[in-house]
Amino acid sequence: MMEHISLDGVIAPPGNDDYANGGWTAAYRSPQGAAAVAEAQGANFDLLLGRKTYDLWSGHWPKMSGGPFADKINAATKYVATHRPESLAWGPAKDLGTDILAGVRGIKSMDGPDLVLWGSSTLTSVLLEQGLVDEVVLITYPVLLGKGKRFFSDSVDACELAFVSTMNTPTGLLMNRYRYVGALRSQE
Repeated sequence: MMEHISLDGVIAPPGNDDYANGGWTAAYRSPQGAAAVAEAQGANFDLLLGRKTYDLWSGHWPKMSGGPFADKINAATKYVATHRPESLAWGPAKDLGTDILAGVRGIKSMDGPDLVLWGSSTLTSVLLEQGLVDEVVLITYPVLLGKGKRFFSDSVDACELAFVSTMNTPTGLLMNRYRYVGALRSQE
């Protein structure tokens, strides 16, 4: 799972595209950061997306052909949590079915590319609760946004992550990688 996140845990505007701080990631982009994201994503991957993220990305990434990052995003199979599978025009795409957890478990049981979840905070919370996340990569920006959609839902049970690695960019981004461990251990 990969996510762009502010220091106060915000990942998206509070509901619409005219959010005053909607372009909050742009000032921090750099070639080093792009290379780190591409490396963290891996060479061979498929995507796991919620419907809102799929719709947002399908309006952007198909127009971005010709670069290695965009070409990999466009070529990846997109597994989508949706009630409207007939409208998945940006492909290759497959819906996860009516039982999303069973769909994700089925994909994870197959021998194939890594499965990378981007965005999709609702899906993120459910997968963390069920222990279906292997790794969490947080790309943290040196900003406080205050309002907006938070990465971690209040409904997620406490869990433990083990630190794997960190890197920073000249623009102040921190990319931290964690391995999912399980339920939070008692501190007694």
